[in-house]
Amino acid sequence: MADQQLLSYVGRIEKLESEKRDLGTDIGDIYKEVKSAGFDPKIVRALIRDRRMDAAEREERDALLETYRAALGDYASCPLGAAAMENL
Repeated sequence: MADQQLLSYVGRIEKLESEKRDLGTDIGDIYKEVKSAGFDPKIVRALIRDRRMDAAEREERDALLETYRAALGDYASCPLGAAAMENL
């Protein structure tokens, strides 16, 4: 009885893992379409990440970004500041 139950769990997990791989491939294909349509896939990924966030969490993050950008103000024109701005 326990053997059959374990076999059932393993089979279900394997099926879901396969579906997850298939979904990952499908998502990758959509990002290729995004790029071929002239959109920046990195920006689209950021938009999706933002849409998953709670509104309050997103607002807090945006406020911190603005604070950090302001703090870098004069440094944004030098290589180190430019690199920091790109990584925000």
